[in-house]
Amino acid sequence: MASNYPISLPTEISDLTTCWLDEALRSWTPGVKLKRSEIVDVNNGTCTKIRIALEMDEAGKAAGIPASVILKGGFEPHSRIMHTMHQEEAHAYADVRPHTPMRMPTCWFAAYDPEAQQGIVIMDDLVARGVEFCHPQKPQTPEQVARRLTMLARHHAMTWNSPDIAPGGKFSWANHIADTSYFPTVLVPHIWQGYVDSARGAAASVCFHDLGWMIEAVEKYGRFAKTLPSMLIHGDTHLGNLYIDVDGEPGFFDSLPHLAPAMYEISYHVTGALDVPVRRQHERALVEHYLQELIKCGIEVPPLDDFMHQFGVFLANGYAIFLVNASEFQPEAINTAYTARFSSAMLDHDTIGLIAALD
Repeated sequence: MASNYPISLPTEISDLTTCWLDEALRSWTPGVKLKRSEIVDVNNGTCTKIRIALEMDEAGKAAGIPASVILKGGFEPHSRIMHTMHQEEAHAYADVRPHTPMRMPTCWFAAYDPEAQQGIVIMDDLVARGVEFCHPQKPQTPEQVARRLTMLARHHAMTWNSPDIAPGGKFSWANHIADTSYFPTVLVPHIWQGYVDSARGAAASVCFHDLGWMIEAVEKYGRFAKTLPSMLIHGDTHLGNLYIDVDGEPGFFDSLPHLAPAMYEISYHVTGALDVPVRRQHERALVEHYLQELIKCGIEVPPLDDFMHQFGVFLANGYAIFLVNASEFQPEAINTAYTARFSSAMLDHDTIGLIAALD
C-alpha cells in the first residue's frame, strides 16, 4: 500500500543516490541490484519529474526494469504545501494501477512518507517508450475522446457504488471531491482578481468573473455531488496528463484518485479535450457513448438527459481549476486555453442557471 512506505523518502534531489534508488527498486522487485545511476534531466512543475539512467544487474534486466525511468516527487518550494497530491499519486500507482483497466505506465516504486510529507513514484520513461503525448493546445478528435471514454467507463464501473470504496474497502483511503477542495485557499479576493485581470480572465465571459458566484458554485456542486452515485475517478484527465501508446491505445498518467460522480470527470475531460465548436457538435453523442459503455459493464445508468444536466453543473469545476491555476503549474497559454473552453461550455449549458437551481 502507498501509505505503508517501505523506506524513508528524500525531499532533496541530491539525496536521490544510487544507494537510495537501489533500495527503492529492491523494495518492489526483490533480488535486483542497481549498479549505477545518473540524473539525465529535471523538469520542474507542479510535481518534479526527473529522468534517471539506470544500469541494472542481470536480475534487474530480466525483471524488465528499463534503462531509463522517470522519478516523480515533491522537490519544489511548494511541495510540502501540496503533499496530499503526492500521496494521491502514490496511491494511484501502488493501489489503483494493479486493478484498473486504464493503461498507465509500468511502475517500479510508489510510496508516501507522512513524516517527510513526500510521495515518490518511479515509472517507465514514456519518451523512451515512444508514446505520443497529448497537449492542451492540440485538441483531440471526437473519435479519440470516444476511445478514452470507453476506458474511463470501464474504470468507473470497477467501483461504481462498490463496497471497495466504503469504509474498510480496498479503496477506502480515497476522499470524496466534496471533502477535499483546495479552492478555499485560492478563491480569495486578491488572488481571484489577479487572474480575472489576466489574459485567461479576458478569455472568459464576464458572466463568470464574480468571486461570490464562484464560491457559491463550488459549495453547491459539492453538495450536489454527494447526492449522486460515487466511484473512484482518475481525478485529472486534462490533455497534459494523457498519452497515446505505440499501439494506438489511450494512456493515462498523473492520476489523483478521488471519489466523485461520473460526470464530474467526464465533463472535465470532454470539455478540456475538444475545440469549442467540435465540443458543441459532439458532446451529447460522446456522453451517450460513455453511457452505453457503462451499460456494457452492467451499470444501471440514469437517462442521458440526467447525465447532461450533471455535465453542465460540473463545468464550473473545470473553470474554477484553470482560472486560478498558478502559472508555475501550467504555462499561461494552457491555462488560458482551458479557461476559454470551460467558459464557452458554461455559456452553452447555462451553468449559472443550473447552479442557481441546486439546493
